[in-house]
Amino acid sequence: MSTVESVPRIVVGVDGSPSSKQALRWAVRQAELTGAEVEAVFAWHYPSAYGWAPSVDVDLETLASRALADTLTEVLGAAPTVTVHPAVREGITASVLLSAAEGADLLVVGSRGHGGFAGALLGSVGQHCVQHAHCPVVVIRDRVQGNSSETDA
Repeated sequence: MSTVESVPRIVVGVDGSPSSKQALRWAVRQAELTGAEVEAVFAWHYPSAYGWAPSVDVDLETLASRALADTLTEVLGAAPTVTVHPAVREGITASVLLSAAEGADLLVVGSRGHGGFAGALLGSVGQHCVQHAHCPVVVIRDRVQGNSSETDA
């Protein structure tokens, strides 16, 4: 009887924000140390505004795919040191990340994304993931400018 060993899997939320870039860097370093693969997840959804309907001319999924690819190249270069699987999924960010993290060994998120109140310590997505994930969650803060005591996450 043979046993198949599964490769550890780290899921990281990426939205192009400085905080998510730091989270991606941290996830890749962790994968290097643990032999894990990284799943970089970019969530998108149609804006919910009264009376707004998606235009045929706007392909949000393609824009999200491009943004994820650009972020991966910017942060990791052309040849990442670990296997990184990009994933673009439609849905509310916290729900998409929690779904992607099912069965994962670790979920990594940035402390602040592009939306919300910029001065808050932890964004709503990170807070929701910390409270509801079925795996360990690491929240990475973007470095605070002018604070020399902060180390690289």
